[in-house]
Amino acid sequence: MNTAILYHSIHHENTRKIARALSGPLGADLYDIAIDTPGDLEHYDLVGFGSGIYFLRHSALLVRLAEHLKPTYGKKAFIFSTRGWGPPFLYHTLLRRILKTRGFSIAGEYSCRGFDTYGLLKVVRGINKGRPNEKDLERAALFALSLAGQTGQRASQRGITPVSR
Repeated sequence: MNTAILYHSIHHENTRKIARALSGPLGADLYDIAIDTPGDLEHYDLVGFGSGIYFLRHSALLVRLAEHLKPTYGKKAFIFSTRGWGPPFLYHTLLRRILKTRGFSIAGEYSCRGFDTYGLLKVVRGINKGRPNEKDLERAALFALSLAGQTGQRASQRGITPVSR
């Protein structure tokens, strides 16, 4: 399965770490959208979209990119994010809606906490220090394997220990 992962990682590179953990099991091409974009996504069967969460939504750059994608039907997408706190299903709502209007079916979503010093959190030296951690990266890899249709047994063969949520 040809896979691309489009991500935007700004402050502490939290999202980049997760994007890399996702790319390994999927054999995905990684695109940091602040630097480069894949152009036409037509030759990809699965496309991942992710960023940190800023004011209850994905980064404005990622949202704009999704809004300007040409309609593509029959393609699958997945959404991922890193966040300070809160429910990811709420934060993924806007991007999910945009991708569906562009013709993608959503194959899954992943989110984890990330080190956050944004805004007033800088005063207290941030929250979620050390996140994403090894368990978060393992969970991301397991999520990627589930997207590829592989089982937990296959994950353990690759040296990835399943971790309960």
